[in-house]
Amino acid sequence: MKLLFERLRKRRLASTFILLATLSAAIVGGSFAAHGVRGQEKQNDSSDATPLKVVNSTVAPNEFVKIARQVGPAVVNINTQTLPKQAGVRGGRRNPHRGVQPNPQNPGDDEDQPDDQQGGGQNGGQGGGQGNFQDFFNRFFGGQAPDQGDGEDGGAGGVRESLGSGFIVDSKGYIITNYHVVDKADKIYVKLSTDPDTQDLGRPARVIGVDKATDLAVIKIDASSPLPTVKLGNSDTTQVGDWVEAIGSPFALSQTVTAGIVSAKNRTIEPGASGQFQHFIQTDAAINPGNSGGPLLNMDGEVIGVNTAIYTQSAGYQGIGFAMPSNTVAEIYNDLISPSHKVVRGSIGIQFKQGLPGAVNRVYGFKNGVLVQQIQPNGPADKAGLKPGDIITSIDGRNIKDGDDLVNEIAGRRPGATIRLGFLRDGKPSDATVTIGDRDKVFADLGTQQSSVAPDDQGGAGEAKLGIVVHEESASMAAKTHKTGVVIQSVRSGSFADLQGLEPGLVITRINKQSTATKDEFDAVVAKLKTGDDVVFEVLDPRHPEAGINYIGGTLQ
Repeated sequence: MKLLFERLRKRRLASTFILLATLSAAIVGGSFAAHGVRGQEKQNDSSDATPLKVVNSTVAPNEFVKIARQVGPAVVNINTQTLPKQAGVRGGRRNPHRGVQPNPQNPGDDEDQPDDQQGGGQNGGQGGGQGNFQDFFNRFFGGQAPDQGDGEDGGAGGVRESLGSGFIVDSKGYIITNYHVVDKADKIYVKLSTDPDTQDLGRPARVIGVDKATDLAVIKIDASSPLPTVKLGNSDTTQVGDWVEAIGSPFALSQTVTAGIVSAKNRTIEPGASGQFQHFIQTDAAINPGNSGGPLLNMDGEVIGVNTAIYTQSAGYQGIGFAMPSNTVAEIYNDLISPSHKVVRGSIGIQFKQGLPGAVNRVYGFKNGVLVQQIQPNGPADKAGLKPGDIITSIDGRNIKDGDDLVNEIAGRRPGATIRLGFLRDGKPSDATVTIGDRDKVFADLGTQQSSVAPDDQGGAGEAKLGIVVHEESASMAAKTHKTGVVIQSVRSGSFADLQGLEPGLVITRINKQSTATKDEFDAVVAKLKTGDDVVFEVLDPRHPEAGINYIGGTLQ
């Protein structure tokens, strides 16, 4: 029976195929009969059709059209070339653009959290916090062409080309763009909208100055006659919901215009020191690879931002872009065209950690302000008498909200200026006069020291309550860290200490502002803790003593 059923099934399936084939043949044959047999088909007669005419439009140009016409001539296309490594120095001379790159790592980043607290790198996708935001954050979207061989230069990979945008701010040929557009470039070329398409790369340009912290650069081309320029608007008056327009060269398509609105302001997209001077305008105007360095314009045709970054999971436009505000751009530009060609930022020589747990604020008795974690030896704050654990609350009588507020206030002051710093020490208000220093010089001698952890000890009064075993710090370690405390020997998985992020090797110098210089002191402090208490550890990493005290804490459950 099963065999009979299978035969019937195959026969039906074969009949179906024959039917479909027959229908197809009939369709093809009918089509041939209707259209392929001359004299048989119906004659096509279009004598009754009315020809189309294009009418002259009476619609007045809208604001976007006016802005594009007004600003477009001042927006430029930037091409760069990076030669193979072995060809970076030619004829015994170093390429001048190599010499203007800033230090790729600034270890002391003034008035901010230490480097080991930062999440993610400048390039994005390098670790990072904020819910893996960095995995999809793409600043370096300058649009690279594939590597091309170069018979003269040779070398692996050949010449690397990239594309970006910029805009002219001075008729003498000064152009603002992004640092990452010209970073590591051996040759830079600029093409104006009026330059002929037959011109291969454009006009040679040179770097005037760069600022990695804000991702801005100033370049210059020679001009025989005055060039068209843009006007800078006031980004502070821009409001969320305002219409904006972007012009640039996405995917090498020069003079591309897109429009949208301001989606948000004061957007910080990189945690830690790398983002402390970056407070972007967020927009949904479409910006794509190649738009980097182009202008974001308001409805008066004024530049309110430099298109710098996008948030994307596809390396293309997804509705979230970021532009450096024009007020910041103007300050950076003025520094970069100065004789020093560098940005000078003020510093008082401290470090702190952003986003402290609520328990820290409650234990140390403050809501707004900055808890000092480290004082740079012989720096301005050190000379003024400030100490780790002080809480900075005001500058010249103005209350300080948080770390960003402090950084902006200090960085904007010129070296040599003095400020009156208000702070709390052990809950008591105090103040000091501090002379602002040059940020680069203050942290120039900040070195990295290494130290080792003392041999293991057994036991620990904090094991039951906190989940840690500690031993006393060795004399050699204390000499290197300049602090006394107990060293964490082990941390129980899932314990209170583990949940707070404590690790073996760290030195606990105080708990809830009480000294733990010895194991007996540590045991005495821990013995008093009970469920529901806020517990704040003052912790030092002996491997990186220059990072200073870290404040870790939570509520004991």
